[in-house]
Amino acid sequence: MSSPPENDLCSICHSHFTAPCQANCSHWFCGDCIMLVWTHGSTLLPCKCPLCRRPISLLVPSEDTIRDRSVAEVLGKLETYNRLFGGHSSSLVQRMQDLPFLLRRLLREMMDPQRTLPLVIRARVYIAMFLSAIYIVSPIDIIPEGVLGIVGLLDDLLIALICFLHVAALYRSVLYFRHAGS
Repeated sequence: MSSPPENDLCSICHSHFTAPCQANCSHWFCGDCIMLVWTHGSTLLPCKCPLCRRPISLLVPSEDTIRDRSVAEVLGKLETYNRLFGGHSSSLVQRMQDLPFLLRRLLREMMDPQRTLPLVIRARVYIAMFLSAIYIVSPIDIIPEGVLGIVGLLDDLLIALICFLHVAALYRSVLYFRHAGS
């Protein structure tokens, strides 16, 4: 989603969204509200999502928020937050949890003709997906299915997981450079 659901309210202020932004856990918040949650706690650590308690390592403003000139202060705070905490995921578990959020947004952005990804990023995504698909369907495997049966599928699953993590990391870097004021 590039904007919050129509009938949804901010879970912090329980009001309609003002300057909505989406966290890496896919929850939507008002930009001011989530910045207040962050500044109320330790400003040296990323804040945790009030709904799922996952650390928020990236806040992506909605398209309407980016175009709205009246929320420049909120966008500046979001850029600061993303610059401090959005550069990387801290652990493999965090990266796995961010995978659905990043892949959904990437797929939506690649299918939308109004939005464009840099050509190099788009090429790297296609190459990674193509090479992993070739490995998965090829009869040559590190762990052969013919000898080990179902256990032989582990290498195929591992290659697919590595590919998705790589593609998500590429897209995270695009979002980081877009929304961290670089």
